[in-house]
Amino acid sequence: MPSLQSLLDQVELATNEIVGLERALVQIPSVNTGFMPTGGETAVAEFVRDWLDGEGFSSEILARDPDRGNIISVYPGDDDDTRLMLMSHTDVVPIEDETKWKYEPFAAEIAGGRVYGRGASDCKALLTCQLMAMAVMRRSGVRLAHGLRLVSGADEEHGGRWGFGWLADNHPESLKSQFAVNEGGGIPVVMGNTLTYLLGTGEKGRMELHITLRGESAHASVPWTGVNASYRLSRALSAIEGYRPELDTSLPIFDYIGLFGVEEKPSPLNIDRLVAELNESSPRLGSLLRALSRMVLTPTMVSGGVKSNSVPEEIKLTCDIRTLPFQDEEYVRRQLDQAFEGIDGLEYDIDYMSVPNSSEFETELTEAIKKAQAAAVGRDDIQWVPAISNGFTDSRFTRNLGIVTYGFTGAHPDDDPMLTRAHGTDESVGIASLISGTRCMLAIAYDLCGAR
Repeated sequence: MPSLQSLLDQVELATNEIVGLERALVQIPSVNTGFMPTGGETAVAEFVRDWLDGEGFSSEILARDPDRGNIISVYPGDDDDTRLMLMSHTDVVPIEDETKWKYEPFAAEIAGGRVYGRGASDCKALLTCQLMAMAVMRRSGVRLAHGLRLVSGADEEHGGRWGFGWLADNHPESLKSQFAVNEGGGIPVVMGNTLTYLLGTGEKGRMELHITLRGESAHASVPWTGVNASYRLSRALSAIEGYRPELDTSLPIFDYIGLFGVEEKPSPLNIDRLVAELNESSPRLGSLLRALSRMVLTPTMVSGGVKSNSVPEEIKLTCDIRTLPFQDEEYVRRQLDQAFEGIDGLEYDIDYMSVPNSSEFETELTEAIKKAQAAAVGRDDIQWVPAISNGFTDSRFTRNLGIVTYGFTGAHPDDDPMLTRAHGTDESVGIASLISGTRCMLAIAYDLCGAR
């Protein structure tokens, strides 16, 4: 049986191939606007199917819609069990203003040790690492005692109704596994000589808030004969901007904050000050702790009006809401009712996109990830902290199926996470993280699936 170290060495030798695979995936513009028809994820799924076929793996594409396929491939083990599932998604968010990009969004250009492009970090880098991990093991003749499953889904960026959510409801056998590794965690935090990784054990909830502001139409030359919904929109936006959420420091991550050099015990009274101090030394950590200490309400889209010379009668405002695990819809409605009190013509409804979810921290998968990342980056002094993700991923579907699921990408500690710019302009991934991520995924599978 090939040793783990020999396989990890092969990953290093395959650097150019790994970068080439990442570039090929990014160059497929699988943009998910959230409104059908959209996504086109089948093009990515077919590329992956053909690539895996060249490595000796059989795959299948399952789809609710022909253009929105989900790719499933299994590295069989000696028994009938699938021990580990490698998860990712193939859709990417739209580009708001391409003129602001230094590099073409789908050219997958290489500069400064990074691959640039929409989806480069979210989430085609993880898919690249997982594919290459499987290929390196297969090329070396590795047999597994327990099966390894790869699933990359559609529609993660808009709720998973064509992806993992649909698979969970209609093809749960395609997700059968004891453990799973997905996006949604694995942030490296370097403080002095101390390296800490945040293991994504859970996620905040997400709701879409749809606000309708109503007035009365009129000719714009005599606006006083109507009621302009724009002014009611202004009051609603002012209420949201002035909203001050309740602060909370009860999540487990706050019990570990001393590992980052913070001597005070976090509380609702001091958390904003502690976050401000951390922003100076570790902006990514400071931002995360701010998100995990409160509900977040963010306006994201506005639409309304029918003509430039008519007073708008109706305007719609969409907001994103991220909740802590114990903040249910009833709690959110109380918060909104207080914030919008006194605004005439305002109605709202809530679309619950994702309920908060989590897996236990101390599991066999935790130990496998710890050993794998130590081997991947050559460090045996890594500290580990359980973290709730401020975003949501497809992990909520697998956790609901009883699968222990963690967010961990195997990012390299020297790769500044602030440069990934997921969902932003000039999104990118460091080549060092593509290599360490591949090494990590391989080592996890080698351990948990019983390589032989």
